[in-house]
Amino acid sequence: MSQTIADARNEAIGQTVTITGVATNGSELGNIRYIQDGTAALPAYGSNLSGVQRGDSISATGVLFEFSGLLELSPTTSYTSFGQGTLPQPLLIPITSATEALEAQLVRIDNVTFVQSGVFAGGSSTVQITDGANTLDVRINGSTDIDGTTVPSGPVSIVALLGQFNANYQLIPRDLNDIFPYVAPAREINIKIGGMDVLNNETFMIGNSASTSLTVENTGSQTLTISSVSFSGINAGDFSTNLAPTTIGPLSSQNFNLDYAASTTGSVSAILSIGNDDDDENPYVININAVGTDNVATEPSSNPSSLSFPNVKPYTLSGEYQDGTNAEQYIVLWKNGSPITEAPSDANTYRRGDYIGDAKVAYVGSGTSFTPRGIIANQNYYFKVFAFNGSNGFENYLQDNPADGQVTSLGSQVGNYYNGISSSNTDLVSDLTALINPHNYITYFLYKTTLMSQFEVKDTLNGQSYVTCCYSGENKVFNDPFDWSDNDFSREHTYAHSWMPTFPCSDPEQEEYSDQHNLYPANLPNANSPRSNLPLADITGDTVFSYLEGSVGYNDDGQLVYEPRASHKGNAARALMYMSTCYNGTGGLNWGIPSNQNQESLRNWHFNDVPDNYEIARHEYIYNLQGNRNPFIDSIDFACFIDFYQMTYDTDLCGNIGLIEQMESNFSVFPIPAKNEIYAQINGLNIKSYKLTNSTGQTLINATNTDTPVVMINTSALSPGTYILTVITDKGSLDKKVSIE
Repeated sequence: MSQTIADARNEAIGQTVTITGVATNGSELGNIRYIQDGTAALPAYGSNLSGVQRGDSISATGVLFEFSGLLELSPTTSYTSFGQGTLPQPLLIPITSATEALEAQLVRIDNVTFVQSGVFAGGSSTVQITDGANTLDVRINGSTDIDGTTVPSGPVSIVALLGQFNANYQLIPRDLNDIFPYVAPAREINIKIGGMDVLNNETFMIGNSASTSLTVENTGSQTLTISSVSFSGINAGDFSTNLAPTTIGPLSSQNFNLDYAASTTGSVSAILSIGNDDDDENPYVININAVGTDNVATEPSSNPSSLSFPNVKPYTLSGEYQDGTNAEQYIVLWKNGSPITEAPSDANTYRRGDYIGDAKVAYVGSGTSFTPRGIIANQNYYFKVFAFNGSNGFENYLQDNPADGQVTSLGSQVGNYYNGISSSNTDLVSDLTALINPHNYITYFLYKTTLMSQFEVKDTLNGQSYVTCCYSGENKVFNDPFDWSDNDFSREHTYAHSWMPTFPCSDPEQEEYSDQHNLYPANLPNANSPRSNLPLADITGDTVFSYLEGSVGYNDDGQLVYEPRASHKGNAARALMYMSTCYNGTGGLNWGIPSNQNQESLRNWHFNDVPDNYEIARHEYIYNLQGNRNPFIDSIDFACFIDFYQMTYDTDLCGNIGLIEQMESNFSVFPIPAKNEIYAQINGLNIKSYKLTNSTGQTLINATNTDTPVVMINTSALSPGTYILTVITDKGSLDKKVSIE
């Protein structure tokens, strides 16, 4: 069912929505079409839209996706054309109003000049305009008739689509007709409240301010006449102004007051209408919101209901709920491992990523769907959804009977992927290579909009985000959208680019260069560059450089190596094993790891840091994109039968046994359920260390350097419940659930 574009923009990333509106561009911008209705605009991307012309009225269905900051439907799965519609008039705005609120709409900016001179560069380029105090990017697409033409000198007007790339908003003119000499209008009204531009028909929240400045500007060449000023609406009597019929001279302004005296409680609203002789903005209408004597908005009548989870995977999930009654917005709280007991407090503004007690905010907005960021595999997630009204510190949350629910993210989805593959077959290497290559090709450029935006980036306080450096463990906090250079991060090739037999394979870009199984985010100057193409190994000699948990130093052989944080060692080993196997034979070449990369070190890392729920989730997400899996994540045993130097089959690498299968069959924990103590053993292997964690992942008991065939764990201080016991041996680690009564 079609919804307004404003409502669609409030839904969660990953949701499928249907919108109806008018296309404000055609093929001059390629396969993207900006669709606008009376509420907002949203780009739709897809080759199936190639026949849509500017002015066509269409209904489009697609998945909400954020491409470098621009919210769009991508892919657009289907559309219906209703023939030619009525193109919306471009909204006249100042540069300062080019923000998220107007993203994708057709706008017009008057009386600006280009910062650059000469000619627009051939192909696509970005230039700037200025109003004398502010600047704004203008994107000149090489597919239009603008590139290569002379940059206008002097004041111009620009009609354009308002786009976004990374943190920058940009005007996107469609053709040369969208850029023309500025001609001052006879009269042009603009209103500021509290120093902020308020466009015609916009809403402004004054809260509980008794008096707020109101400025009337005239940017026209003739005198502007204000003919009338009136308030209407439910609470019109609470508002007044000293603005009265008057005149405003050319290119001048006058200041007045907007006064408010609350006579009731809860949400307050009125409509200010300013009659004038501007040709296209008469009357100038401003919707005013405020709060009454209790300093909060009116509480919603009921909370949302019917919380459900229609899309649950190892790496993501989405929730949906039915609207509450008399509710403007919703806040979604979530927690991993235990029910939510917290609730939001009135008169507090929360943003995505904030904490309320131990619960985290997953979503704030008027939509009825959400997709939390940071989902990993095999976790129990709890959610509550509260309705509220108000904003800017005047919120009123309905705390009774919120919608609540619980869902468990999926684990590995191996299925029958490895049917016919056996570690006892001497053709194991070639069988695995044929299974995982070829696969879907995802370009290196798209890594930011795939793995970064859809998986690696997570929420933190104040509406900000963070990403974790794979090597050092650094959590880099930033304001969305993510930009590589702004944050000094890069896409690290675990299997170094210079190791690849096809090096250089970045120009033109080859599949092995952009394979997402091999790429991880890393701090560029302090992790990626120090690692360079050094082999990965444990440092046992002198350390020459360290940054957080990643270091450069010397191993037992006096070789300079890079050692990443412990929790990434197994991940890195499996990425190297994957690349060697996936691309072996590409170009007729051996893709074995270089001789200076000790494969036994990798095998030890592989067994001592087995795939955790983060790695499983990441693996499943890449499988969803590329259509191929990393065999060494799915079956740890495969690493025992491949010589990663020669890429040949070898049965003598791990004692000629299936390690994990043997360990599991010989791993015993008793008594179950336990009361005061638990015993654990793996026949034939010493337990080097162990830990006991609760359902939220918190480590309660931890012991290292045990090196004994049987361990005894005192559990007398623990509460009854289910725990996870992890034991580590020379051949890897195993988990087992244990019950304590």
